Amino acid sequence: MTDTIFGKIARGEIPADLVYEDEDVVAFRDLSPQAPVHLLVIPRKPIPTLDDAQPEDAQLLGRLLLAAAKVARAAGIAESGYRAVLNCNAGGGQVVFHLHLHVLGGRPFTWPPG
Repeated sequence: MTDTIFGKIARGEIPADLVYEDEDVVAFRDLSPQAPVHLLVIPRKPIPTLDDAQPEDAQLLGRLLLAAAKVARAAGIAESGYRAVLNCNAGGGQVVFHLHLHVLGGRPFTWPPG
């Protein structure tokens, strides 16, 4: 697997505007926000895509979702609503191949997305 910018952020090798971190998960502000609030939540473990997650990653994936809800509440977007998006592979819009959730809020969203 090729190392990514997100792996370097998770290891503290390059700076990011962190909003949350624990032993398994790191969350930070997106450098190219698509909404007034746009946070990225990543596992410290380098998993390239959701397709690469294994059964032993189930607990980590749950922690990732719980961290997304936590940062949404801390950012003040939970009550009004937010979107948590996980893109998978290039055709699904994934650009950085380190599993990550986009937490977007601060404006209304429509359906379908994209």
